[in-house]
Amino acid sequence: MNATHHAGLRLKFCPIAALLLAVSAWIGANAQTLRYSPLSREVVETRLRKYGGNNQQREATLKQMFAEAGCDDRHLSEQPVKGSKLPNVICLLPGSSDRVIIVGAHFDRVSQGDGVVDNWSGASLLPSLYEAVKGESREHTYVFIGFTDEEQGEVGSRFYARQMTNEQVAATDAMVNMDTLGLAPTEIWASHSDKQLNAALYRIAQTLNLPVTAVNVDQVGSSDSEQFAARKIPRITIHSLTQQTWDARILHSSKDRFSAIRLDDYYQTYRLLAAYVPYLDQVPRSPAEMNKH
Repeated sequence: MNATHHAGLRLKFCPIAALLLAVSAWIGANAQTLRYSPLSREVVETRLRKYGGNNQQREATLKQMFAEAGCDDRHLSEQPVKGSKLPNVICLLPGSSDRVIIVGAHFDRVSQGDGVVDNWSGASLLPSLYEAVKGESREHTYVFIGFTDEEQGEVGSRFYARQMTNEQVAATDAMVNMDTLGLAPTEIWASHSDKQLNAALYRIAQTLNLPVTAVNVDQVGSSDSEQFAARKIPRITIHSLTQQTWDARILHSSKDRFSAIRLDDYYQTYRLLAAYVPYLDQVPRSPAEMNKH
């Protein structure tokens, strides 16, 4: 997360049930019919432990993990990014229609600490989410992206979003952003997320009996999802910041190391996202569209 520390900052907790009540009724997809293959905790934690090295090494590790997950040379690419020495890493999972869902997280880190929380915690989940959905045919094409240089001003996501054509923007139904996971149970940056995407995540969490709350981090900083919001693409940012973990000053410090991760919470977040990402493939794009069926 592109964060700035402020003394006395208070994060804003939102009661998620009240937040989503108005839009949850139109979500008609039955979560019980989801077809996906979540990975074991051992695999997810093994990928998390591969955080070592500088940003160049982390980019290479992420690309290797995508390949090991089954993303072949035809669908795995490095996108050169203007203004960055390192590329975005992109794994494409083709669908049967022209509709698109983007799932992203930045792989770069600041010099302080090991950058495990911010944001190898998000980047290392990308291949595991790809594996969770790849075994079944999908309507949407999924684009899994490891963004470069988020910490330098969201350079990779800005480049990607700005180079999208108007047609590509119109075809993109969601951008799911993961940034700073594993400090606590799953959180939504609700004020900077699409209400329908929030409602879908809440629906899945209820079905799986997994925790999710809304904690707004507007004053903390920014994240890659904002570049897609600028193109009016519906987006959601998943994080794990709470008042307690913010006050502990883990981000952008020597405290950002593997021991800061609460592994039970981290794997629960993966389980939730592994169901949520395929769920978005079957959720109507709007209440009006749902009423057509």
